[in-house]
Amino acid sequence: MKFKICLILVAIAGVFNSCSVPNAIPKETKVDLPESYATSLDSLGSSFVVNWKDYFQDPYLTELIDTALVNNKEMNILMQRIQRSKNEISARTGEYLPSIAAGFRSDIEKVGKYTRAGAVEEGLEIREGKENPEFLGNLELGLFASWEVDIWKKLRNAKKASVLEYMASMEGKNFLTTNLIAEIANSYYELLALDYQMKNLNQNLEIQQNALDVVKLLQQAGRVNSLAIKRFEAEVQKNKSERFIINQEIVQVENTINFLLGRGPQPIARDTSDFIEMQPVFMDQTVPSELLDNRPDIRKAEYELAAARINIDVARTNFYPTLDIKAGIGFQAFKPKFLLNTPESILFSLAGDVVAPLVNRRAIEAEFYNANAMQIERAYEYEQTVLNAYIEVANLLSNVENLNASFDLKMNQVDALTESIEISNQLFQSARIEYLEVLLTQREALEARSDLINIRKEQFLTSINIYKALGGGWQS
Repeated sequence: MKFKICLILVAIAGVFNSCSVPNAIPKETKVDLPESYATSLDSLGSSFVVNWKDYFQDPYLTELIDTALVNNKEMNILMQRIQRSKNEISARTGEYLPSIAAGFRSDIEKVGKYTRAGAVEEGLEIREGKENPEFLGNLELGLFASWEVDIWKKLRNAKKASVLEYMASMEGKNFLTTNLIAEIANSYYELLALDYQMKNLNQNLEIQQNALDVVKLLQQAGRVNSLAIKRFEAEVQKNKSERFIINQEIVQVENTINFLLGRGPQPIARDTSDFIEMQPVFMDQTVPSELLDNRPDIRKAEYELAAARINIDVARTNFYPTLDIKAGIGFQAFKPKFLLNTPESILFSLAGDVVAPLVNRRAIEAEFYNANAMQIERAYEYEQTVLNAYIEVANLLSNVENLNASFDLKMNQVDALTESIEISNQLFQSARIEYLEVLLTQREALEARSDLINIRKEQFLTSINIYKALGGGWQS
């Protein structure tokens, strides 16, 4: 009777205690996106329906990406983290199911004579013609179970949060896949640009060497002095030294790709066609709201936000009473020979605990407020991720138009300077201009072609980054 009264008092106290649970202040997410981008391109289709193998047509590049997706070390590390998240779901699932274990326990103790157990021993005939042993053994064999009854859905909500966190980790893997593909493609086209820079430099050196030969002939004819020869020779040596710098950059970019592929330094097979004549492919996305479905980083932030909201409910249940049920069935005796005697040695137990926090609530409150703060933090992170995605795409789409216009104008400049090289050589040979004008024309033509190569490279990088920014690249 007293036990029932205590149980009722604890339950009442728990209910009273639960009435004073602090309220959460969840933050609702709100990001206003325009219906379309200010800049739009000719679309080949929405990025989410285009596989990266269809978007990147270069067979050398696709082979590199395939290798990286299997061997990249960061990707393999992340896969193990995802496996840990998956295991966490199993662990959370087991928490709200009964725990049943089979076992054998043995212990020995000496109880005081003037205790209840000691008094019982004095009056109990267990000595079999001998005095009771001073140390009395205890053997147990059977099945034992414990179960925390999930009356407030604390454990089930914890499992839901684990599932959402696992989904977030999967989206993190998709986001890493997108970035890895983009990084390899960026490095690959940077490598092609460096190859063409080397080709451009060698062509210019050939022109300068021919001009130097002409100047030497003019010196023999008394048309120019040795200063002109030294200036032409200096220009040739300057550009020859530049080749070593480009060679070093090629090695570094190749090794960057090798690192992403998870392998040691080795040459990178690549397209050797005219880089300037290659045309980048651009994707278009005119509906910003589709970013919410396509971009893995947004989906990851969304799952993390949902998990944070559930964790508030999990933290709230810590204020409520918990109900634990324990049971056991088996055999118990103080000597092995009595252990399996029935019904004398049969053991059966059943107990229930109802426990509620009454006094020290600060730790529970701190955990609850931390969960609420985490939810607000995740909400802001989600809004920031969505806003960043929209601005990123808007900037890239604008960059496409500007790069196209810049490339056309730079191409006209290169054509004009290329023609001016031949004209300046003719004028110099006819003594109508100074050798410095020839040098200046050659230098300007070299720089203009170098700028043209860089613009074409930026067009390719922008094409890749648009595909990534629109959420492409991770689909298998």
